[in-house]
Amino acid sequence: MMKRIGINCLILFSFGVFGCTEISKKENKNLPPNILVIIADDAGWNDFSFHGSEIKTPNIDNLSKKGVQLNRFYVNPTCSPSRASFLTGRPASRMGIIAPISDKSEISLPDSIPTLPQLLKQVNYETALFGKWHLGLKPSSGPKVYGFDYSYGFLHGQIDQYSHEYKNGDPSWHRNGKFITEEGHTTDLVENETIQWLKSKRDTTKSFYIQLAYSAPHFPLQEEDKWKEPYLKNIKDFSRRNFAAAMSHMDFSIGQILEALKSEHLEENTIVIFMSDNGAMQNWYPTNQYKGKHGPNPVLGSNSPLKDWKTSNYEGGIRVPAIVYWKNKLSPSFKDNYISVIDVMPTLIQLSGATYIPETVEGKSIWNVLSENDTINTKVYVRGHLQESIIQKPWKLIRTRHKDLESDFELYNVESDPEEKQNLVKDNPTVYLKMKSELEKQFAKDAKNVNLSKK
Repeated sequence: MMKRIGINCLILFSFGVFGCTEISKKENKNLPPNILVIIADDAGWNDFSFHGSEIKTPNIDNLSKKGVQLNRFYVNPTCSPSRASFLTGRPASRMGIIAPISDKSEISLPDSIPTLPQLLKQVNYETALFGKWHLGLKPSSGPKVYGFDYSYGFLHGQIDQYSHEYKNGDPSWHRNGKFITEEGHTTDLVENETIQWLKSKRDTTKSFYIQLAYSAPHFPLQEEDKWKEPYLKNIKDFSRRNFAAAMSHMDFSIGQILEALKSEHLEENTIVIFMSDNGAMQNWYPTNQYKGKHGPNPVLGSNSPLKDWKTSNYEGGIRVPAIVYWKNKLSPSFKDNYISVIDVMPTLIQLSGATYIPETVEGKSIWNVLSENDTINTKVYVRGHLQESIIQKPWKLIRTRHKDLESDFELYNVESDPEEKQNLVKDNPTVYLKMKSELEKQFAKDAKNVNLSKK
């Protein structure tokens, strides 16, 4: 079964009303927009200079100034679930993915659920993934199975930045599903491959979808001195300084890729989305990982002023920076709408000119929020390792499960109390019971068997 979406908008796109005005001679002006989705790994709320961080991210800052900032954009508390939710437009918990896929796990994204690249291919897009996959740890459950024409990077959730091996020594670096060996830092290799594909490998008669998924600033942190030097005076902790270096390295790489779009005359007809996959981790103390070569890291990212860290359902774990930029099509703005990562997929499908999306998609297109100041706020459901939450403006209910004890519930007004300091369960029983009922309704829709592995 399929359902129809926004036909008026689709007719406009079909006739190229939003086509670019200055593009390469090889490009078809009537093509639907190209799409570039950039995903940082474990970057926290306070790890960007446009949020006041001591870390300098000028290229991402520039996107935030020229684009639409999504101030209340929610993802999952860990990486595999966020990526599964993004690609399918539905909560990852529906598919049993609530934790990182790790070690020797055979878990992968179900191949029966239509994905964003598969749907884009149906309307003649060419699709490519560069960087992190983390939705299947073997080539047999790699990007190609789920609609990517081209893929390059690593299958696992983390890797040594130079040897490109997973923490247990397993191979991970591949091109189009075949393991390869290359020299260089992960950030540089992913950047170079993306630019090469843009300039010489893609089919210029088609629109493209690129998913650019960095390893940065996820540990292990292995950065050259040139990325660390700007922080020698103002960041004392060595691991926080290394984290800042990884952020700066990634930001520079993003700048190079955005410049490649300009040089190829692609900027005007390319929508760029930037996000982090979850909040930052506080620290990392590895024991048997990478044969003891890395760590410890007592200070990593910062989610300040938001509460807690990656793996939790507090704001610091699931509310992340997000930006949408489309030159001359979207005006610079700041949106406080409540938006879920599952809403991105149907939005991009709408912009592609497709007339139907699958019934499996639970997200809602936010195009009117981006382009017309629509005030709609989506109801956001997020399930993690030990917590799940339901968020509906301005309220957020969190349930923490325990193995042998009753669950704990916390109710916050995240607008008046963004740091989640005051639990209002007893003060607002009507709101609490309503939110609890909705949470239980959503929880009942989830897969009965879920992955409980932790990274």
